[in-house]
Amino acid sequence: MNSSITIVLADDHAVVRKGTREFLEGDEMLRVVAETGDGNQALALALEHKPDVLVLDIQMPGKSGIEVTRHARAHKLRCGILIVTAFDDAPYVKSALQAGANGYVLKTAEPEELIQAVHEVHAGQLVLDRHLNFSLVLAPTTMPSSASSPMGHEVLTSREMQVLQRIARGWTNKAIAVELEISDRTVQGHIANIFEKLSAESRTDAVMIALRAGWIANP
Repeated sequence: MNSSITIVLADDHAVVRKGTREFLEGDEMLRVVAETGDGNQALALALEHKPDVLVLDIQMPGKSGIEVTRHARAHKLRCGILIVTAFDDAPYVKSALQAGANGYVLKTAEPEELIQAVHEVHAGQLVLDRHLNFSLVLAPTTMPSSASSPMGHEVLTSREMQVLQRIARGWTNKAIAVELEISDRTVQGHIANIFEKLSAESRTDAVMIALRAGWIANP
């Protein structure tokens, strides 16, 4: 099973954890190598197993899922991190992304959506539950007219902001192209410009920088 995606799963509710594991392992590509109901143990297991993906609840004894995420990134763990939670509040979503999570999915998601989310965060994509579009207002705040933002990053053009907003919603390049009526190649060019201007290494990194700058705001 060398091609399988390895997972460490953490949720303090044993019944939920059992169900989540069964859902995930219903996909022959996914393999849960360890599970726990404790945040401290989740971090320890992540450091031990170095999984491809960490699947974390938010509220757990020891450390929260957001704290585990922050510590995992501090330890330079190169894994996808997917938050699976009942909390759809904008501050939780924002905190999770700022901590370094690649995805945020609600526990109301269908098994197929959860499986897809794991595959997508493993592939380096940013994943947000489709119902979170109503919890986050992904719109630029007023930005200065000068050449750089308060964070020292070059200001994005209005079209680049439109692309970044849709990246934050988890849209694919193709979906962005269709929505904005531009070519896939043009979308790729805008994303390259966004990465260069924000000194970002990934889509998630770009979104987190924009959140910290206040370019993407919660209601």
